[in-house]
Amino acid sequence: MGIQVKSILTVSLIFMGLSAFAQEGESLEDLFRVDYDTPLTLDLAQDEEGDVIGPVKQKKKKVKRNVYFGTKTRKAYARTVRGNDVIFEIFNVLKEYEDPPEYASDFYWYDYKKKKIMNNLRVDKKNAGVLHGPYKKMLGDLVLEQGWYYRGMKHRRWVRFNRHDILQDKTYWWKGWPQESKLAYYDFKKTKLREVIPVHYGEMDGEYWAFHEDGSLAVRGNYRFGHKVETWREYYDGGRVKREVIYPKDPFDFQFNPYIAREWDSKGTLIYDRAKFLKGRN
Repeated sequence: MGIQVKSILTVSLIFMGLSAFAQEGESLEDLFRVDYDTPLTLDLAQDEEGDVIGPVKQKKKKVKRNVYFGTKTRKAYARTVRGNDVIFEIFNVLKEYEDPPEYASDFYWYDYKKKKIMNNLRVDKKNAGVLHGPYKKMLGDLVLEQGWYYRGMKHRRWVRFNRHDILQDKTYWWKGWPQESKLAYYDFKKTKLREVIPVHYGEMDGEYWAFHEDGSLAVRGNYRFGHKVETWREYYDGGRVKREVIYPKDPFDFQFNPYIAREWDSKGTLIYDRAKFLKGRN
């Protein structure tokens, strides 16, 4: 009994000490908050359904046919003839159509009418099968490309080979994001996405996204070699464009000064247009 009381006192003292380190108005939850997190830091082994296999050998479970990441799919394939070569693509699609998420820049679906895989956000919903699960491109017995999809977006490890079975490319994805991307959340449970910083090979590169707490888009732009490039847009809650900021097309053009091109109020009225402003000065 005495040991139990000492343990409770010890735990209480630890939390009192941690509370002292927290700034005013900051909870212990805030103290332990991770501002950024990568979607997946290890290339963990996974079973046929896409579930992570732990280090401890577990009892082999019965594999559910065509079920990946907990979702039932149907098997499909596409056939392409190029000269004397016949290329087969083997994949799975969702049984029911699902729209891509707002942030998706790539969305893969099988066009039943054209009988080929499409990567397009303009989807023919009546003839679309959203790719979900394993994917393999074959030339005879030779694997040309292999990877996974998650509801129309690239997921996990992707590899590409040439005709001599030599590895040409290897990339890692997590539900459409490059695996190294840094994600920030509004809440400790990581259910409300706040910001996505695209990272390739340790450097900011790709499309950047930020969201309001209600889930609507706040900022969208592109990084290249660690620098902001081209047009960045800011948005009000609800989707109206707030501001357009122009950055150089060349990420190493350090003589270029970023500028606001246009700005709108919350009702959608244009309140500043740089082109008209400069024209009026001349």
